[in-house]
Amino acid sequence: MTGVTNGGDGSEPVRVLVVDDQELFRRGLTMLLASEDGIDVVGEAGDGIEGTTLAESVAPDVVLLDVRMPRRSGIEACLAIKESVPSAKIIMLTVSDEEADLYEAVKSGASGYLLKDSSIEEVAQAVRVVSEGQSLISPSMAVKLIDEFKQISRPEKGAVGGGLRLTDRELEVLRLVATGMNNREIAKQLVISENTVKNHVRNILEKLQLHSRMEAVMYAVKEKLLDLP
Repeated sequence: MTGVTNGGDGSEPVRVLVVDDQELFRRGLTMLLASEDGIDVVGEAGDGIEGTTLAESVAPDVVLLDVRMPRRSGIEACLAIKESVPSAKIIMLTVSDEEADLYEAVKSGASGYLLKDSSIEEVAQAVRVVSEGQSLISPSMAVKLIDEFKQISRPEKGAVGGGLRLTDRELEVLRLVATGMNNREIAKQLVISENTVKNHVRNILEKLQLHSRMEAVMYAVKEKLLDLP
């Protein structure tokens, strides 16, 4: 476990819990993450029940959860952890990009997903991004989820946001969110403050009756706000 104090906000390390039933993978991931600057691995667990109990005990900032585990699946553990430790951000670990698993991950409150063949740099960056309140999802994956995703409150056809129309600037921010940019990158792109971007994102979610940036991405794809292949 690392003692470096340089987390996602530049001061505190991001406290991470790793939950996976494959011991070699779990130990390897834990060891590699512990060597990363700004990340403090505060525990590891081998199944969903143990992971939920440990999360309640150590209150991590980010939990890396395997989707498929004995006793309690990652999806079930995600729901339980979000209920007992609402501040924890969840990243699901998957061996494939199966639409059904990813859809359930979004519904259960996950902030993102990673394939298990991701590099340690990608995992570490995902932990940092998610800890800052961002969501880890790409437009291409959003397209895969569209047919499965049924929970978005979709506005009337032709009326963005129902009776509450998004401003041109909000639409611009939404498009950039949907390309995977974080608040800092959007602020730089639009030459505005990061705090202004946060306000725009909050207004977008309120107007569209959405609950997360992941849902906003799916909304943007459904409303054809993105030029996707």
